[in-house]
Amino acid sequence: MSCSGNLIWDVRKRAIGCTDPYAVRTNYLGRREFVQRLKLEAVLNVHDGCVNTISWNETGEYILSGSDDTNLVITNPYNRKVKTTIRSGHRANVFSAKFMPHTNDQQIVSCSGDGIIFYTHTEKSQEINRQCQFTCHYGTAYEIMTVPNDPYTFLSCGEDGTVRWFDLRMKTSCTKEDCKDDILINCRRAATSISICPLVPYYLAVGCSDSSVRIYDRRMLGTRATGNYTGRGTTGMCVRFAPAHLSTKSCRVTSLCYSEDGQEVLVSYSSDYIYLFNPKDDQARELKGPSEERREELRQPPVKRLRLRGDWSDTGPRARPESERERDGEQSPNVSLMQRMSDMLSRWFEEASEAQSSRARPQTRPRGKTALLSFTSHVSSVFPPGGAEAAGRVISDQSSGVSEASPDTTETVPSTSAPSLGTSSGNSGGSSSTPPGPGRTGTAEPVLSLHYSTEGTTTSTIKLDFTDECFHEHCSACSVFHRRSAAARIQELFRRRKERREMEESETQNIRRPSVKMMYKGHRNSRTMIKESCFWGNNFVMSGSDCGHIFIWDRHTGEHLMLLEADNHVVNCLQPHPYDPILASSGIDYNIKLWSPLEQSPSFNRVLAEEVIARNELMLEETRNTITVPASFMLRMLASLNHIRTDRVEGDRSEGSGQENEDEQ
Repeated sequence: MSCSGNLIWDVRKRAIGCTDPYAVRTNYLGRREFVQRLKLEAVLNVHDGCVNTISWNETGEYILSGSDDTNLVITNPYNRKVKTTIRSGHRANVFSAKFMPHTNDQQIVSCSGDGIIFYTHTEKSQEINRQCQFTCHYGTAYEIMTVPNDPYTFLSCGEDGTVRWFDLRMKTSCTKEDCKDDILINCRRAATSISICPLVPYYLAVGCSDSSVRIYDRRMLGTRATGNYTGRGTTGMCVRFAPAHLSTKSCRVTSLCYSEDGQEVLVSYSSDYIYLFNPKDDQARELKGPSEERREELRQPPVKRLRLRGDWSDTGPRARPESERERDGEQSPNVSLMQRMSDMLSRWFEEASEAQSSRARPQTRPRGKTALLSFTSHVSSVFPPGGAEAAGRVISDQSSGVSEASPDTTETVPSTSAPSLGTSSGNSGGSSSTPPGPGRTGTAEPVLSLHYSTEGTTTSTIKLDFTDECFHEHCSACSVFHRRSAAARIQELFRRRKERREMEESETQNIRRPSVKMMYKGHRNSRTMIKESCFWGNNFVMSGSDCGHIFIWDRHTGEHLMLLEADNHVVNCLQPHPYDPILASSGIDYNIKLWSPLEQSPSFNRVLAEEVIARNELMLEETRNTITVPASFMLRMLASLNHIRTDRVEGDRSEGSGQENEDEQ
């Protein structure tokens, strides 16, 4: 550690009444007084974008961070100075970056929203480093995991459902198209988080978008590159965990963390809570399949609210539940323009849904002019209501071939295809709009209905039907939509068959199914897909939150012990120092914050904490059935409505002209 670092550390030791740094870890970190005296010590303004990943080096002397600005930055937290800023070569938001062990902090691996992994050497030129890239993942790569004491290999996971194992002794780059050489595990659903047991590193925990956490013994696994890839989902699996109420749902895992002794695993779920389990436990062996009612719900999940991308009004310390906003009125100064647009969009669909449910469903398929807005998302195998928000995406406009980088970090934004006119697909149970009755006039508004489909492993479709006149029109775009829907259904059919076989195989194998040991709640995890939870010492569990606070609980009882306001919007990353009583945090703000126990006395405001927790619970329920769509969704919907109205006016004119001719005859 640097001289300045030692001086600062000496001051900190005196402030907390300790002179031995190891005594701090063994005697002080375990006391609740420690976390209740935490105070903001420093703010490191080292990025020009949301900071999505932070990690300490092995000695705790430096912090490595990655951001929406695509830079990797190495900072000394003690003297607050930047050691190195690296232009990473990433073209999308950086989500994970780690120092390779035992490389003198000179070798870094990182991944980003476009799925590309870079292997960077801090002492080599930018041109050489940019050649060392792996383009094997398709879709977002969420996390990089290094192996303790191994300077040569690392693992990654991503939206394509694969966990890949790379060995830098074999290759330092790979740009092969549709590469499968380094797949270690194919989960067949998005693999969103991974963690390696620190004491027994061949145990690998994988969190997926189907609410499951699976632990594998890597000694039984291999890749095509090593010549022993099996491809079977249960090979090497020794543990499968899911909370009972989530076993038939699709709740994404945003964070996995082993305890220091490897005896427990902490798992954080999107739109739900944090759970602790013991991998050696086997008290929940029976995981029932979804009921018929649940299968129907999965086929047509509820969509109660739509949020426009860029609307962060429901995040941060000053965010309020919808019930409070309605009480205060829309003219409240806290209501942003983006929030009002989101509210208006949701009201449109609520009214359309009410109108749709009040009409009798026809027995035969109605004919109508239909505008389809299809949004394909590579975010989730089942685009989960409230949970389909990953950090930073690249939006691809398929109609124009234009690609634009997302300016907002941690939101998942579905890519969009241009609206097409044609017959609605039967993918979502058919159109429920009714043909115009005899009493309809030419000035009546088009009927709007919403269909929400989750068929397929990596795609979801929001389909809007605008039905006015009773005619039928086909187009090439619609036939393409039909083909894609059919392909998605076939893909989903095969995936479910494999899943059933996997479950049947797991029943006959010695795969443990632990039960929940402890639950931690009060925070809110729905807006971002990189929200971390972690242990601090032996007695504390921590998490970021959409309310902009850091939450700290008693690990053994689940009691809420501390609340720290740490971001104007969302706290995503929490990383305790490996030795010193320092906590690093980051989120939507463009900085890294450092926290230390510098308060003179415990400062936990329990009344404020209870207010925040109550609001979070209300807002978590609101966002469970909320999905985020780009602004182009609203613009294209308005354009489609306008197009239909224009066509109707022209049609009315032509019909009127024809009627006049008939009267004259």
